[in-house]
Parts: sequence; structure tokens; C-alpha cells
Amino acid sequence: MSEPVRIHKALADAGVASRRRAEQLVVEGRVTVNGIPAGVGQLVDPARDVLAVNGTTVAAAEKRLYLALAKPAGVTSTVSDRHADRTVIDLVPGALRQRAARLYPVGRLDRDSEGLLLLTNDGDWAQRLLHPSHGVEREYAVGLERPLDAQQTDDLERGVQLSEGLATLSNLRVATSADVRLLGQLIGRDAYQLTWYRVTLRQGMKRQIRRMFSAVEAPVARLVRVRIGTLRITGMRLGDVRELSPSERGALDALSSAR
Repeated sequence: MSEPVRIHKALADAGVASRRRAEQLVVEGRVTVNGIPAGVGQLVDPARDVLAVNGTTVAAAEKRLYLALAKPAGVTSTVSDRHADRTVIDLVPGALRQRAARLYPVGRLDRDSEGLLLLTNDGDWAQRLLHPSHGVEREYAVGLERPLDAQQTDDLERGVQLSEGLATLSNLRVATSADVRLLGQLIGRDAYQLTWYRVTLRQGMKRQIRRMFSAVEAPVARLVRVRIGTLRITGMRLGDVRELSPSERGALDALSSAR
């Protein structure tokens, strides 16, 4: 017999959802244990009890999978979308998909944006990385048709008022020639046709960078996420998918467990 655990942890360990979302599923009456509706905080033995969500049996905890994906434009950052031609899950090789009952993206990149995206079947890990209290940085390369002027730069550095509140970014700078060469390796020769800037975000407003630049009349031509916390997209090309190394995951774990 394995050690009993709380129902929401068992569901998260099985890759169903984060602990918070799993607890909500229990509250909504969508979870059963051995055919009986589950209670919040209920102890279960994952090796012996039969857990089900919406009538579908939950498989025992599977090996955790942590992937880095270089998302191309035109691909939707969802598990499934009947309106999308392709989702990020479609880019994952079959051999990797077979190792996880369910994969989902950690956060999102809008359909038109490109670059680094994490995928996992570890709901708790995803939740920690996304939680605002940890402030895990995301760095982007912003491609413009023409350079920013002094006023536009100043406005962006001071922050832009959006409907959700004041949108801010940090470390706005002109991309170096080395930055642009790396972008060329990632997205191809088109990288050399634009003026590039680098910005860092700690907030998570919807389409925040595009909206901020649009507000100062500097529409974004291409937007590429190049870093999440300590993880960089270096060495990847659009469409590439690879597993994180133990050291890469450990570095991200350190960021997402800091208080």
C-alpha cells in the first residue's frame, strides 16, 4: 500500500490539473473515488483507489515530462481548439506524447507570437512557474519596422495605462548584433529586415507587449520570446521540441520556489 495523499494532490500527480484546479473539480462534484463522490481534502491511496473525473478513470501517476518548444507563428497555445489549424501539442513528436497522458502549455503565447514555450504534465510545477509571487521573468525580442524615437522609448519605460491597469516592462534596450544573429538562427533571414529591441516582463496582461507598443504608435511586426527565467531559446529553431535537462529544470525550480 502506498502512502495516502489528499485527493487534489493525487489528481495533480496524475497530470489532471494543478492542485488548485483539482480541488475545484472536487468542489464541483466532478471527481469520484471508487464510484463515490469525493470530498475536499479526502485522503486516497493512488495505488488502490480508483479515481475518476467526469466519469473517466484517472491513470496512476505517470513520469513527469518537461519540454521546451520553439513555437512558430500561426500555432495556437492550447491543448485543443476546433478553430485552430495547429496547436502546440501537434508539434510534439509522437514518441514524447506517448510518455504523457496529457500535456499542456505553461502559460501562453498568442497565435501570432513566436518563441520559447514550456509544456508539461506536472500541474503543480506549472502553477508555481506562473504564480505572480515568484516573478519569473520572460524576455522578448520585439521586431519593429522602424526604430523608436526618444518619446516612445520614454513612454514605454514609464509604463502604459491599459484597461487592466498600468502595464510596465523592464530592461528595454536595443538588441545587439549578437542578439540579432541568434534571432537569425531561430527565425531565418527575415530577422535582418527589422529593428529589434529586447524587453523583460514580470506581468502577464493579455497581449501586453503588443498593446503597449501599439499605444505609443510603434506596432510590433514580430514578437519572439527568448527566455523564461533562467532558460534561453539558444540553439533551437522554430518548431523544435526538446526535453529540459535536470539542471535546467532545477534552475527553474529554484526560481519558482523562492519567496
